[in-house]
Amino acid sequence: MNRNPGVVTPEEPARAGISSSASGPNCWQPRDGEDGGCGGFVSHAGCRAQRGCFPEAFPLLPAEPAGDSGPGSRHRLLRGALGSEPEARRAPGFIFIPNPFLPGCQRHWVKQCLKLYSQKPNVCNLDKHMTKEETQGLWEQSKEVLRSKEVTKRRPRSLLERLRWVTLGYHYNWDSKKYSADHYTPFPSDLAFLSEQVATACGFQGFQAEAGILNYYRLDSTLGIHVDRSELDHSKPLLSFSFGQSAIFLLGGLKRDEAPTAMFMHSGDIMVMSGFSRLLNHAVPRVLPHPDGECLPHCLETPLPAVLPSNSMVEPCSVEDWQVCATYLRTARVNMTVRQVLATGQDFPLEPMEETKRDIAADGLCHLHDPNSPVKRKRLNPNS
Repeated sequence: MNRNPGVVTPEEPARAGISSSASGPNCWQPRDGEDGGCGGFVSHAGCRAQRGCFPEAFPLLPAEPAGDSGPGSRHRLLRGALGSEPEARRAPGFIFIPNPFLPGCQRHWVKQCLKLYSQKPNVCNLDKHMTKEETQGLWEQSKEVLRSKEVTKRRPRSLLERLRWVTLGYHYNWDSKKYSADHYTPFPSDLAFLSEQVATACGFQGFQAEAGILNYYRLDSTLGIHVDRSELDHSKPLLSFSFGQSAIFLLGGLKRDEAPTAMFMHSGDIMVMSGFSRLLNHAVPRVLPHPDGECLPHCLETPLPAVLPSNSMVEPCSVEDWQVCATYLRTARVNMTVRQVLATGQDFPLEPMEETKRDIAADGLCHLHDPNSPVKRKRLNPNS
C-alpha cells in the first residue's frame, strides 16, 4: 500500500469508497455565496489538495432532522445558547465534511468496525473482565442474537452490544494516557488508506495512520469533554468518521470552561481537527435516536454495487453480515478516530520499566459512559 499518496487522483478515493466528483451527490458543499474552490471531496489537477483550497472552518449549513443523513447532506450549528454560526470561525483548522461516501460504501466500514477490527490482537474494554478466549470472537458470539427477529429490551445484550472501545495500531494506554512502542499491532490497511486519502485532500500529504480509537455508542452513551493530546506530533490532524445514529458534537476552546459550539454528526460525516483546533476540548453529550423509532439512516439503506473495481479497498458485505450490522446500528453509532502518533523519523522516548508494563485495559478505563454497562469509566480529571 502506498503510505504517501501525495497528489490525489480521482481513482484513489473511490478505492476507499468516497466521492471524488464535484458533480456527484456526495461532494463537499460550498459556503452559501462563496465559490466552492476545488468543489469535490478530493481535489483534482490544478487544485492538488492544497490546504488553501478548503475553508479553515468548514461551513455548517442548513440542518436536516437528526437521525437522517442522505447523500450530500448539509448541516449547520445548533442554534441557541450553545453556539451560533459565526462561532465556527473561532476554530481555524476544524473541517467538517458532510457524508462524502459513495452509495453503499458506508456498509463496508460499519462491518469492519463490528466484525474485523473488534478481533484480536486489537484491544477492547472487555479484555479486563473476560478471558482472551471469551473475547476472541465477539462477532461470532453475537451474530445469531443480533440476527434474531425477536429483538426486545428483555433479551441479554450480546458481546458486541457491550463493546465500548477498541484500539488499533499503537494502543492507547487509558491509565498512563500514553502510547508506547511495545504496545503495537498492525494498523488495518484499508482504514489507513481511507485516512490518508482524507488527510491528503485536506493538505496533509504524508499523513500516516498509526493509531486508532473506535468508539461504540449506545443511545445512552456519552463522551466527556477532553483533549486528544497524547500523540507526540500535534502538527498532524485528528480524523473522525461517524456511522449509524446521529449525535451532538461539542467543540470547545483551549480551556474547559469556554462555551462550546454544538453541531450534528450524521452517518458518514467526517471531521478533521488540525492546526489550532487540534488541541481544543470536545465532547459528545448525546446520541440522538432516529425520529421514526429504531430505524437506520437513509444513507445506510443502499447496498454496495454488485461489482466493485478490482483494486477497491472496499469489500462486499453479505446480506447475512449486514443484517447483523443493521440490527446493531438501529440503536447505536460507531465512531472511528485516526491519528498519527510520531513525527516522521521520531522515536518514542525511553520510559521507566514500571511505566511500560502497565495494563492497557485496566479497570474503569472505558471512556464511554453507559449507566447500564458493567464497565464504568473514571471521571475525567478537570486538571488533566
